[in-house]
Amino acid sequence: MKTKLLPAVLASLLIATTPLLANAQSAPAPAAAAQGQAGKSVLDASTRILTTLQQRKSEFSSNPQALRSYIDGELNRTFDRDYAARLVLGTHARGAADADIKLFADAMADNLMQRYGSALLTIQGRPSFRLKGETPLPGNRGVRVSTELVRSGSESTPVDYLMRNVGGQWKIFDVTIEGISYVQTFRNQFDAPLRQKGIKQVAAELRSGSMQAAPTGNGK
Repeated sequence: MKTKLLPAVLASLLIATTPLLANAQSAPAPAAAAQGQAGKSVLDASTRILTTLQQRKSEFSSNPQALRSYIDGELNRTFDRDYAARLVLGTHARGAADADIKLFADAMADNLMQRYGSALLTIQGRPSFRLKGETPLPGNRGVRVSTELVRSGSESTPVDYLMRNVGGQWKIFDVTIEGISYVQTFRNQFDAPLRQKGIKQVAAELRSGSMQAAPTGNGK
């Protein structure tokens, strides 16, 4: 994954849906309408988050903890980190305790935010997201919301969100930027360390910073 796209990656993980007013079981609207709601909410949330980052740029620049708290809050709200962690772990998640999955998910998210969180403040101009379409995922796993990240003076960047409905709230579990999947990238990176050390040790090294979650594929 290209280093220049790291801010877009982080912004994309933040940008998802707001809770629906009714859950999937009681919603009277047909499935197609619920799926359309997911796409609309991506655009609504992206506007809110990018606007907040710009409005509070000075505060966040001088107070990294405030930025970290904001990022953590949005990730908890919009990103299904435990489910995404299971996908990243792949076969290593089989038989693993839920607590170990959460340990790995939190350690990876913290590692990424520590390294790249400030990159969100370097996004130039006023980027926006344009909705291209929305399609159901095979096996009723959720929907793919296809968008473009539009930045002044640059070519638009394709960004796809894989989302599922969790208790009436659409949440991201994977992001694909220019055809490169967040889940697949990290699954490839962590496969060998997980085989050698196990989930708990890899999580501990991510937490300490001795191992890095690197979208470029280099964990050093």
